[in-house]
Amino acid sequence: MNEMRAALYDSYGPPDVLYVGTLPKPLPGPGEVLVRVHATSVNGGELPGRAGRVRLVTGVLDRGFPKRVGIDFAGEVVAVGEGVTTYGPGDRVWGVPRRFGAAAEFVAVDTRRLAPAPANIDLVRAAALPGVGTTAITALRDKAHLQPGERLLVRGASGGVGSVAVQLGHMYGAHVTALANAKHHDALTELGADEVLDYRTTSPADLPRFDVVLDTVGTEFPAYRGLLTRSGRMVAIAFDLDHTFTSLSYLVGSTVFGGRRVRFFSGDPRADLLAELTRLTDTGALRPVVDTVFPLAEIAEAHRVLEAGGVRGKLVIQVS
Repeated sequence: MNEMRAALYDSYGPPDVLYVGTLPKPLPGPGEVLVRVHATSVNGGELPGRAGRVRLVTGVLDRGFPKRVGIDFAGEVVAVGEGVTTYGPGDRVWGVPRRFGAAAEFVAVDTRRLAPAPANIDLVRAAALPGVGTTAITALRDKAHLQPGERLLVRGASGGVGSVAVQLGHMYGAHVTALANAKHHDALTELGADEVLDYRTTSPADLPRFDVVLDTVGTEFPAYRGLLTRSGRMVAIAFDLDHTFTSLSYLVGSTVFGGRRVRFFSGDPRADLLAELTRLTDTGALRPVVDTVFPLAEIAEAHRVLEAGGVRGKLVIQVS
């Protein structure tokens, strides 16, 4: 079989532009493995890309259509490229390819962006973690250097990154305050939040000081930055696409000038970070939070549901 099914779109637009078509099955190059994808997930960063909003913001030229979706996966190695000795056919793995395209039956991945999948969960549930899990670890461990006893505010705590960040904050020994829709409060308490507040009825003026603020929403940066203690750190993983220039200008300025700087980054997970995620999952310190599992044929509906909001954790796409 030289072809595979993949989620594609031929023009920018709403979720309805997505469809399942066929592409040539990839071959693993030197240093790569070919993975049969069991499942992938829908990530918030894919939505503006599919809609064409990122192109308008960045001015990046198109490379042509069809375009693909899916930034992370869990699956099984079926073939290895030249020079690969660490993996073999049958190995369970998860990872993050360099480019979109994990929503497909097969994906060729550099081994530097791959790690063994956890042994204690199935590959469909595992697909909820690679992208958001590595982002949360980078944000709290590497950027914020969160310490035991510090106060952590997680904004957007019920989402993909937020639900992992709550667990990590608890594991790192911080006092975790979660901002989320009230309907998710019990679930966030189970994940380790010490305090859960409804974002619809809680303004920054109602909140105390925090040592670390993790912002997964991307709006009202000055107000939430103002909640930091003198040595506080804010990590932002999103910006306001409706006020792009203002939002990005503030982020750039706040990373350079003044105290209580804001750390902004875009995840680029490598094997060691994915391996740490595997370790934390295998020990039970982290667990995937899966809202709904969709078949690949319903990729458009999954995007529609995520855009509507209110999702707890991740939407997973089962491929095989």
